[in-house]
Order: sequence, then structure tokens, then C-alpha cells
Amino acid sequence: MDWNTRTCARRGHVLYEPTEPEFRDRIKTETAVGTAWRCLRCGTFVLEAPEATGPAADAPVVPRGKVLRSLLILRLLAIERIFRFVLIGAAAIAVWRFSNSEQALSQMFEKDLTLFKPLATHWGYDLDHSSVVDTIRKSFNYRHSTLSLVAILLGVYAVIELIEAVGLWLAKRWGEYFAVVATAAFIPIEVHELLAKQSAFKIATFTINVVAVVYLLLAKRLFGLRGGKAAAERELHSASLLEVEEATGEAGVARVAREAGAAKDVAAGEAGAPGEAAGPAGHARQADPVPTERLEASGQQGPGEERHPGQIMGRIPDSEDVHSSTK
Repeated sequence: MDWNTRTCARRGHVLYEPTEPEFRDRIKTETAVGTAWRCLRCGTFVLEAPEATGPAADAPVVPRGKVLRSLLILRLLAIERIFRFVLIGAAAIAVWRFSNSEQALSQMFEKDLTLFKPLATHWGYDLDHSSVVDTIRKSFNYRHSTLSLVAILLGVYAVIELIEAVGLWLAKRWGEYFAVVATAAFIPIEVHELLAKQSAFKIATFTINVVAVVYLLLAKRLFGLRGGKAAAERELHSASLLEVEEATGEAGVARVAREAGAAKDVAAGEAGAPGEAAGPAGHARQADPVPTERLEASGQQGPGEERHPGQIMGRIPDSEDVHSSTK
């Protein structure tokens, strides 16, 4: 799936006009129906006017590719934190209200329980010895201060989940650190609850928390892992289309300069003396001797070699050549 195109289809393109001509020409083209600008996210040329203009250094850094996919994962984690905030916040409000009207709720419960006893007895269910009823009755015996403390702790837990959700949704680095520390702090408690009693909800919650901590630590390079913050910023900027275009332009200029320098060196070598070349220290050296095979093929005589008078173009003289030479 192309996350860049999908995001542009849902949120629109990101267009920017650099003031530098060398950058502007790379993301601008003329068509039969008007000027088209290249989107900084999906790379498609669209017939729309840029939203902003200015130096290339001030162009918005638009998440693309892998960075955009990582942002989507953070948003999903933020939604899960918001769901927790709603549940825990509702529980905190319920406990707080219960602590302030404990006596009235106890009387109302006992009154309603009396009305349900005949129906329960008819179906063979003893409400007086029910574990659910016993648990509710015990909760009415809790002190007001204890219930108030529980409500406050639940409220603090809900606020922590809300802060995590905001930081992850906005993709802030402080939010990533806060989410890792806060989530890891509650993992030992979740392990203790799983050892006491397992349930599908507890297992799912524990798995999500462990995966979230590991993902944030490695993918977001927290606490110096995988290069730390500097490597994370390089990854973000390397995905920016305008910066890729700028790097491509600089690489092209460097390549042209290298090719021009190589051509200059070749021309300088060809302009030197045909039989001599300067050595490492600038002294002249003799040219390499021509191979004997080439001399024989051209009919020339190599150094220190005598040639028979009848040898022509490297051919060995026969008897007729010898006879004619004696005449």
C-alpha cells in the first residue's frame, strides 16, 4: 500500500514553491492546461497553486513512506490510550459518587434485594449466600476515606492515559518517552494480575503494552538506541521530497565536476611527449620498449638483434633468396 498517495487522497496534497530557481524548476512543470507543482508527500504533479512560498530551507518537512507509516501506528496507540482514559475515568467518577452516598446505596440495595428473593428462591438461587452479593455488601463496608483514595488514584491513572494519548497523537518525542516510561511502570502490576488470574482481556492488554514499549524504543530510537535522536531526525529529513531533490542536485553537480576533472587529466596526458613521461619525482624516463612481435610484424629491427639481408617483413629467407644475394 502506498501510504503517501493514500494520505494525499484523504487530506490533500502539500505544495510549496521554493524561491531558489534550481529547486523550483525541479518541482514545477508547464503543461498544456497550466502550471503543475509536485506534491511534497506523494511526488505527483498536480494542477494546483502552492499553499506557501519561501526558501527551500523553510519548506515543511512532510512525513513520507516509512515515517508516515510510523505516524499511523502512533495514532492507533493514541486511540487505544483514549479508550483507556474513558473507561478508567468513568470508574473513578463512579467510585467517587459511591463514596459520597454509600449509606443510601446500601439501603437501596438491601430493599431491592428483598424484592428479588422470592424470584431467586423459585429458581433455586440463594441470594443470601451468593458470592456476587457478598462482594457488593463488603464494598459498602469500606471507609469513606478508602473509597476517596481509590477514586483519586483512578483519576490520576486516567490523566496519565490522556497525556500519553495526546503526546502519541501529535507524534511528539516527549510523548513517546512518557508513553514508554508510564506503560513500562505498570507492566509488573499486570504480570502479578496475570499470575493471580488469567483472562482474555488481561492477556490482550499485557500484550499490547509490551509490544508498544518495544516498538517505541526501537522504532523511535529512544534512550540513545539505534543512534538516538540524531538518527531519528536524519530519517525524518531524508524522507522529505524537497531535501531529496536538493541532495540529488548536489550529487549531480559533484558528478559533473568529477567528470570534467577526469577529462582534463586525460587531455593533459595526451599533450605530453610521445616517448617520455614524467616519473613520480618529475624525472624523465624512457618509453617502454616496443614488443618484439610488433617489430617483426612491421619489419623493423629490435635492439641488439641482427637481421638477415634476405629477411623481408619478418619472412625467413629461402634458397632462392640466398642464391640471388650471392650474385
